[in-house]
Amino acid sequence: MSTTPQQAELGPQRAAVIAVQLHGVDDASFGSSVAELHRLARTLGLTVAATITQRRHSFHAGTVIGSGKVKELAALTGAGAASLGDGDEKRDDEKAGATAPTGARDEPTAHGDPVVAAPIKVILVDHDISPSQARNLEKATGAEVMDRTAVILEIFRRHARSRVAKAQVEIVRLQYLAPRLREMGAGQDRQRGGIGGKGAGESSLELDRRKIRDRIAELTSELASLAAEQDTQRARRRDMNRVALVGYTNAGKSTLMRGLTGSEVYVADKLFATLDTTVRPLTPESHPRILVSDTVGFIDKLPHGLVTSFKSTLDEALEAGLLAHVVDASDPGFARQLDVTTEVLSDIGAAEIPRLVIFNKIDRVGDLAAQETTAHALVERWPEAFVMSARRPEDVARLRAHLCAFFARDLVKGEVRVPYHRQNLRGEIFASCEVLGERYEEDAVIFDVRAHPSVLERLRSV
Repeated sequence: MSTTPQQAELGPQRAAVIAVQLHGVDDASFGSSVAELHRLARTLGLTVAATITQRRHSFHAGTVIGSGKVKELAALTGAGAASLGDGDEKRDDEKAGATAPTGARDEPTAHGDPVVAAPIKVILVDHDISPSQARNLEKATGAEVMDRTAVILEIFRRHARSRVAKAQVEIVRLQYLAPRLREMGAGQDRQRGGIGGKGAGESSLELDRRKIRDRIAELTSELASLAAEQDTQRARRRDMNRVALVGYTNAGKSTLMRGLTGSEVYVADKLFATLDTTVRPLTPESHPRILVSDTVGFIDKLPHGLVTSFKSTLDEALEAGLLAHVVDASDPGFARQLDVTTEVLSDIGAAEIPRLVIFNKIDRVGDLAAQETTAHALVERWPEAFVMSARRPEDVARLRAHLCAFFARDLVKGEVRVPYHRQNLRGEIFASCEVLGERYEEDAVIFDVRAHPSVLERLRSV
């Protein structure tokens, strides 16, 4: 069976996680990465029943892990001992370990009869692996194998809602699938046809690859037209004050978006719950109006193709006046998550945009004393940071005031003269300026305003 993210919904199946700790990778980073893959698995609806870890100088060329660990894995999947024939029968790991699968042993019921746990059907590898490595593991274990990229792609596929997000995900999924196609058996050549009838025609594999190329070209063209629509929408907001919520996946951006704007954006305790950018005005409405956008979250080892494909979505961050970098303060690995987001923002060209670091979910670190201690430590290390909980209305109100003060720094006083026959501009003036007063002359209304210099210039030239 080919390993692709094109699979059917996985459902409540038992899974095993494979992780190799290469020399030079510290225990904290390794443990955080493995824990993150567990969360990705739960997002897919899988139950992680076992974790196979191994410390090596490099990945095994054929199966990622050594043959001894493959045999353990085969026992967990019900495939029995695997004979790989790779000459690696010795325990080539310097330090290896496996956690016993949850419920894998025969456990007695209330009547004393043993209950045999269902075998593991899915294997998740916390690394990017080659098609041949996936195929070898599948043959040895009889289970479906998904590497980290495949897991993330499957989550993206399930959570995509808009036409743009669906097209972006499908492009990357097809690019991932193309090199993993293989013949499904002999006798797959198409019948000869055409004048002369020379040659055997396209094989099934060649045909599938051509279909993928054609589909990618079709989706790319569709995205180009959709991107033009998005550019038009962003052009209308160009002179407005904009805040983009960025950060690691599941840091609480959507919950914060709800608190700041009152919008009913989707909120779930899942990785990559948000893939579509949502733009809403700050509530209660400020003058000038401040727009808040919720963007797709980042993750360590995020497939490069996804970053490239979601560039049109991330353009909201590039055009924002302020990046609100949301960090989950309750996550032990928040420092690494902060660094990952900073790297991705640098990759997309957003490193120079002003940034406000917001440590969210402070209410989850413990009791009030623990929260105060943690908040003090965070502010001591990041003096300009904002510590809060998006579920506390008073914290959201403080952040709202902070955002208003940030954009008020650039406002200047001025006048805008609007002829009576152009009173349709009143709505735009009140949305993009703080109106201090208005007076009436014989042929026009004079608005006394505070606004950004570029907004004043634009309104005066209309």
